[in-house]
Amino acid sequence: MADDFTKSVEDGLKLAKRIYFGKDRSVMPPKPVSMDKSSKSYLPTAPMVYAVVFDPAIVDNPDIPSYQPHVYGRCDPAALIPLQMNGIALEVDCYLDTAFVTLTGSWRVHCVMGSRSCDCRLAVPMGEQGSILGVEVDVPRKSYCTQLITMEENKDMEKASRAGDGGFLKPHIFTLTIPEVDGGSNLSIKVRWSQKLLYHDGQLTLIVPFHFPEYVTPAGKKVSKKEKILLNVNCGTGMEVLCKTTSHALKEIRRQVGKLSFSYEAEVLTWSSTDFTFSFSVPSSHIHGSVLLQSPSVHDVDQREMFCLYLFPGNQQTGKVFRKEVVFVVDISGSMRGKLLEDTKNALSAALSKLDPKDSFSIIAFNGEIFIFSSSVQLATKEAIENAIQWISMNFIAGGDTNILLPMNKAMELFSHSPGSIPIIFLITDGSVEDERHICDVPPFPQIPPACAYMKLLTQHWCVLLHAARGHYDAAYDANSIELQVERLFTRASSTVLANITIDDLEDLDDFEVYPSHMPDLSSESVWTVSGRYKGNFPDTIQARGIFADLNNFVTDFEAPSYKGLGWGSCKVLAKQQIGWLTAQAWFSENKQLEEKIAEMSIQTGVISEYTRMILLETQGGAQVSEPGRVQEPPKTMEYQRPVVDSKVQKIILLQSLGVGFGNVNATAENYPPGSEEVKLPEAAEIFVKAASNCCAKMCGYCCCMCCIRTCTRMNDQCAIVLTQLCSALAILGCFSCAELCCSGQEGG
Repeated sequence: MADDFTKSVEDGLKLAKRIYFGKDRSVMPPKPVSMDKSSKSYLPTAPMVYAVVFDPAIVDNPDIPSYQPHVYGRCDPAALIPLQMNGIALEVDCYLDTAFVTLTGSWRVHCVMGSRSCDCRLAVPMGEQGSILGVEVDVPRKSYCTQLITMEENKDMEKASRAGDGGFLKPHIFTLTIPEVDGGSNLSIKVRWSQKLLYHDGQLTLIVPFHFPEYVTPAGKKVSKKEKILLNVNCGTGMEVLCKTTSHALKEIRRQVGKLSFSYEAEVLTWSSTDFTFSFSVPSSHIHGSVLLQSPSVHDVDQREMFCLYLFPGNQQTGKVFRKEVVFVVDISGSMRGKLLEDTKNALSAALSKLDPKDSFSIIAFNGEIFIFSSSVQLATKEAIENAIQWISMNFIAGGDTNILLPMNKAMELFSHSPGSIPIIFLITDGSVEDERHICDVPPFPQIPPACAYMKLLTQHWCVLLHAARGHYDAAYDANSIELQVERLFTRASSTVLANITIDDLEDLDDFEVYPSHMPDLSSESVWTVSGRYKGNFPDTIQARGIFADLNNFVTDFEAPSYKGLGWGSCKVLAKQQIGWLTAQAWFSENKQLEEKIAEMSIQTGVISEYTRMILLETQGGAQVSEPGRVQEPPKTMEYQRPVVDSKVQKIILLQSLGVGFGNVNATAENYPPGSEEVKLPEAAEIFVKAASNCCAKMCGYCCCMCCIRTCTRMNDQCAIVLTQLCSALAILGCFSCAELCCSGQEGG
C-alpha cells in the first residue's frame, strides 16, 4: 500500500505542473520536485492532505484557468496532488511518558477547477507507538467527525457506506478520505492522537512528525503563513523539570514544580522543515516515582477509584544491570519465508553481537520440529557468537507448520538459573497459530514470571496472546521495521536494573485490581507504570520493594497525594493500559460482559479497542473546527456525554478496522498487514461482460487496469488462447488505435 501511495503522489506532482499561477511576480509557484529522489520521500513526514484525481482534465488553477489542451484517459490508481497549506498549529500535552497531540490546520484545493470537485485524502504520520484518537473536518456546507461505536452497533449499520481506503497506510500513518470537496475551497482539519516519549539516560524525548515538503507552501509571497506550537509538560513527580533540547524556538510561559509550559509562534516563508522535538529530564541518580489518584466520572462504566504508580529509573549510567540468560526462540515456518526471515536473521545477529561476555545464550528454531544450537545456555564469547551466526545461516530455512509449545518447553529446560541473572525467552514469530487459548493455559506459559519473558512479535496477531501469557511483548506491524523493533526490545530486555517488584500496604483495599496483574521489571530504558481500580480509603503511604542486580534489596515509600486529580489526559494514559490488559482477559475467558465494558471504556476515552469500530459522520451545516493556532481550553470536568448518531441527518461512513486483531491463521500464512481486509476482486466474466456492454474505449479502460492483470493470472490456457484471438480481431477493427489514444492520455497526465 505504501508503494502504491508513493507512486500516486509522484503522479500527482507531475500533474501539478499543469497548474498556471499567473504572471504576477509576487506569485511564486512551489519549487519543482526532483524525480530522482527515493520513493520513500513521498510518504508524509507531517500531516498532509491530497487531492484524489482520477480525471486529469480537472487539474487547473481554480482562480486563473489555463485553458490547457484536454487530457484524455484516467489515472488508475488515482493521482494524489499534495494540497497547499494555509496555516498550522500544534498543541501537545505530555503526561509521564505519553503525549497527547492536537494538530489544527487549513488546506486549500488549489489544483482543481472551481466548477469540479474531488475527494481529499488526509494522511497523518504519528510518533512513537502513535494511536489515533479522532478527526474533525470542516468544508463549505458540511462537516465531518470520527466516532467510535460498539461492534453491535456496527452490525446494525447496514446502510453505512464503506471508506475502503481509510485506515493505516503504514502502522504509524493514519489516512482518511473526505468525499467530494469543491475546487478552490478550504478544508479546516483537527486531528488528535497519542504517542509515547522515548526514554534514555534519564531523559525523555518527544518527537512529533512536523517536516513539511516545500511543495505544500502556498504560491505567493504575500500569503501570511503562521506556525504555532503550545507544549505542556507534566511529570507528576513533584521534582524540578529541566529542559534539554528543542527543535523550535520555544518560549517558556509557565513553570511549576513538575510542570512546564512553552509556546512558539512565527510568521514563516516556508513551513517547518524539521520534526518538532523536545527533550527534558527530572534530574536524579536514583530510582524515584510517585502515586496519583483520580475519582471516576459520573459516566464511567467502572465506578471504582483509580490510581497510578510510576517509577523513573533515573540516570543509571553507572548502575549495574542484571546478567542475562537468553534463549532466542525463532519461528521458521512456511509463513516466514522471504524478506521476513532474512530481516529476522539480521536482527538476531545484531542482538547476539550486543551480548556481554558474561551473558549466556542459546537458540531454538522451530516449525513442526525444533532445531537447537546448544543443549544448554553457553557464555557469549566471540567464538560462540560467530558459531551461532553461522548456525543461523545454515538452519534458518522457512518451511513446514508451526508448533509453538514444543520449543517453549525446551527453552525452559536450557536455563541454568544462576544467582544474579535474568532468564529471558526471546520469542520471534509472525502471527497466529491454531488453538492459542490452549497454548496459554498449559506450561510453560502460566509459569513464566514477568521477569523471564521478553517476547518479540513480527506481525499483528499475538499481542493479546502475550498479555494472557503474562509476558512482555513488542510488535513490528511492518516487515521493514523488524530489525529496529528487535533492537529496541532487546535493549530494553538487556537493561533491567530492578527485578521482582512488589507493592505492599494495599491489602486492606476492597475490590482491588491492578494492571498488569504481574508487575514487570524496571528497565533503565523506560518508565515503569502500573495502574488500577479500588474501593475504600487509599493508604497514606505505600511501599515498593525489589531486587537490584547486585542482589541488594530496594525499598522505598510513596506518600499518596492529599487530593485526587490526574487530569483528563492522564486518565487516557491509564485507560489505554487498562483496555489492553482487560482485552487480554476478555479474549482468554471469552467473557461477553467484559467485552462490553471494554467497548464502553473505549468510547468514553476515545482509545481504540478490539471491540469498537471507527466511523466518519457527515453533517450538513456550519463549521466545527477552530482556526489554526487557536488554543482550546482543556475540559474543566471529567464529565462525559456519549454522542448520539442520528442517521436521519447524518451520513455514516464505516472505516476499516483499526484494531490489532485476535489472530487469523489464513492471514498469517498470507502475510496480510494489520487491520487489512481481504478485497474481493471481480470475476473475469463480470469484467468482460461489462466491457462488452460499453463502448470500445470503456473496454480499453478495463484492459489498462490492474483488475484485468489480476484476472489474466487466473485464466487457464484455453481461455488465454480465446482472449488472444479476441484481441487480434479487435486489432483488425482498429480498436488498438483507441487504446493508444487512452494510454497516451494517461502518460500525458
